[in-house]
Amino acid sequence: MRILPLLLLALLLAPLPARALDQAATDRLIRNIDEMERSGGDYKALAYMEAKEKDKTDVVYELLAYRRSGDQKLMFLFLEPKSEAGKGYLRIEKNLWFYDPRVGRWERRTERERIGGTDTRRGDLDESRLSEEYAATWEADEKLGKFEVHRILLNARPEVDVAFPTVRLWVNKENGVVLKRQDLALSGRLMRTAYYPRWKKVRSESKKGDVWFAEEMRIYDEVEKANQTLILIKSVDTRPLEANLFTKAWLESKSR
Repeated sequence: MRILPLLLLALLLAPLPARALDQAATDRLIRNIDEMERSGGDYKALAYMEAKEKDKTDVVYELLAYRRSGDQKLMFLFLEPKSEAGKGYLRIEKNLWFYDPRVGRWERRTERERIGGTDTRRGDLDESRLSEEYAATWEADEKLGKFEVHRILLNARPEVDVAFPTVRLWVNKENGVVLKRQDLALSGRLMRTAYYPRWKKVRSESKKGDVWFAEEMRIYDEVEKANQTLILIKSVDTRPLEANLFTKAWLESKSR
């Protein structure tokens, strides 16, 4: 009877089921994502955004994104198209403000604000703070295309203002970068799906290490299926910025 030995051999050669990450390992994974994207100082990026909407002409934007890690300051300044030039967003003490030079007025906005009316949100161009904003749970280890990934579920922490209360991530096992993200409403409805096919790193002297950024982001609206946004980061500079840059006066001066 050779059946039993053959069965035993088959069992020995069968792939072992994926072992769940324990909570400590899951938390380290999310903190590592934050650390990889943190510049440790100042950060300036030139971004290209192409927005496609149903029954509308495609719109191409160029904007500068400025960040300062120490006090979590953030600013966006639109350069193109001409109709949007001079508009901007400024975060001060966790409040997000929008400025329109045509009316010369500042308006407070929420984390759900669509940047420039696209499917982009503040967090897409800011440094990652997932470990501060969400509690993480390991769901599965699986394949995403040719990549081995961890699938992680994130639920917003109490009293934290975020664009989406629930997020699902697919994290590359090899280098720890996010390859896919799904954003869900409180009801569980899928709102957005984003893919990050290209990542790049630059040296930051203030951090004394590398800063990773998604060089390409493709964001798909899951409610208005025809709508999508492409974001390309054209350049990144980690040299110190002007001390008074993150002020309403500085942004207003750029539209005069």
